[in-house]
Amino acid sequence: MSVDDSKGHDTVQPEKKKPRWISYLWDTFDKPPAERRLLMKLDAALLCFGAVGYFVKSVDQYNINNAFVSGMKEDLGLYQNQLNYIQTAWSLGYMLGQIPSNIILSRARPRYWIPSLEVCWSVLTLSLSRCNHAYQFYIIRFLVGLCESGYYPGIQHSLGSWYRRDELGKRACILQICSAVGQMVSGYMMGGVYHLGGYGGHKGWQWAYIIDGSLSLPMAIAGFFLLPDVPEITKSWYLSEEEIKLSQLRMQLEGRKPRSKYTKAKLKRIFTSWHIYLMSIVYVAFNNGITNTQPVFQQFLRNSKNPEYSVSQVNNYATTTSAMQVFMTIIYAWLSDTVLKGRRWPPLVFGGFVNIICYVSLAVWNVPKWWKWTCFIGAGASYGLGGLCMAWANEVCERDSEERAITIAAMNEIAYLLQIWLPLIVWQQVDAPRYFKGYVTVSCMSVLLIVMSLVVRHLHNREQSAGVVKRHQGPGVDSCLQLQTHTHDNNLQQGEKDKGENRNTAGQGHGASDLELAKSMAFVSTLSPVSSSSASTTTMAKEYRHHKEVLSPTDSVDIEMETRPSRIV
Repeated sequence: MSVDDSKGHDTVQPEKKKPRWISYLWDTFDKPPAERRLLMKLDAALLCFGAVGYFVKSVDQYNINNAFVSGMKEDLGLYQNQLNYIQTAWSLGYMLGQIPSNIILSRARPRYWIPSLEVCWSVLTLSLSRCNHAYQFYIIRFLVGLCESGYYPGIQHSLGSWYRRDELGKRACILQICSAVGQMVSGYMMGGVYHLGGYGGHKGWQWAYIIDGSLSLPMAIAGFFLLPDVPEITKSWYLSEEEIKLSQLRMQLEGRKPRSKYTKAKLKRIFTSWHIYLMSIVYVAFNNGITNTQPVFQQFLRNSKNPEYSVSQVNNYATTTSAMQVFMTIIYAWLSDTVLKGRRWPPLVFGGFVNIICYVSLAVWNVPKWWKWTCFIGAGASYGLGGLCMAWANEVCERDSEERAITIAAMNEIAYLLQIWLPLIVWQQVDAPRYFKGYVTVSCMSVLLIVMSLVVRHLHNREQSAGVVKRHQGPGVDSCLQLQTHTHDNNLQQGEKDKGENRNTAGQGHGASDLELAKSMAFVSTLSPVSSSSASTTTMAKEYRHHKEVLSPTDSVDIEMETRPSRIV
């Protein structure tokens, strides 16, 4: 018997609430009070820690490029392809740590694991200031990449464990914005500390590593107190018991499953699904279809003879690409969550076309100088698409928490697997600033990004239409707080009554969870008044019980209580 057969039973279809204009600025403003308080706490703790930590990580990641053109090359005699090898060492460590880190993350508490990684890379970053030989950079940058590998996918998985569809895209992209700001600050910081050369016996570029490592350590320590783990195991000091239950209910209504054990059947299902492979190809095409890890703009400015640019100008002017990234990432994130009603693929396709225009022009190279500058800066329009890729993966894999963790890690891992060897071929330092092979490669990757985005969209739509994945589409204005009854006591009494009825009809197995659901929804009903168009808690509990009764135990886990009809994207 299918889920659709339950339509003959008593159900109330809530009228869809029209979002207020203020929700287009920030979704929290259009939520009921209790849910608003919860989101404000999560934003202040989880989102702020993740954003600031990723900002510091980005400063560290891009410092190597800025240091290289700010005296490190000459001081250490790095005139061959040593920069490529240093970047490759970091990419190798970053690639190797991805999946193991997220597997550990799905078993351990994130508030212990993620900050511990940040402590390690902070200490290693400080030690870079004492390196005098290329091989020392190879070793330490490998270890830095290994420690940093678990941060970005770990934070993205955590965001997907707390935020709903209309909330996730913006917050995932805020991390990308912080990455761009980190790259900008890295350039400005290098332009400033370059003049500190000689103080304390350190070169200017060495001071950059000292400052960066000093910034990371306090944030790492704060993470032990700020990260809330995930809803099903959280013991966060700033969340009340009622808010924890509300968080669990939000994920239940969104269709995101909590943690469960790794089994052979689960692993087989994960690695035989298209999710992990095609989402990885999408992210590979994005990650290797941009030039943010290569100092292409800096090398162009540094090699310019008419006019010539100072070290500070080289570092500062190149930050305009990151400024473009910040601007466009904000547009992508807000449009995706609001106007595009949760669709992630349109910005990816648009960014791919921008890449093709910019990088084909740079591959031609003999174009007017103003157009070269336009392409270098305009290429930043696609740098911030990674957040939408991760948000999309969280939604595609929402039925299984472990699949989400492994898929997000695999996306990053496979992307950086290419970055271990591909730059050694197409981004050779001796080819600067022309980089013909590099620009042709990223142009091809952009074509692949467009194609794969449309393929994933098609397959995901097919899953939805087939009923394999039942979930919301569009902005989540139908808050879980709108599932209410008139009074708290009536709902609790009805929940107790429903528990007895369920035991008589379906045995002891389902009654407890039904009562727990009714109690959770009854609690929600006491937090804020809502309109009369809302569906009642009792109705939702009855509908939930009916689904459990008509399906086998293994099928029942795929049922999601929706407060509005699904829509194909």
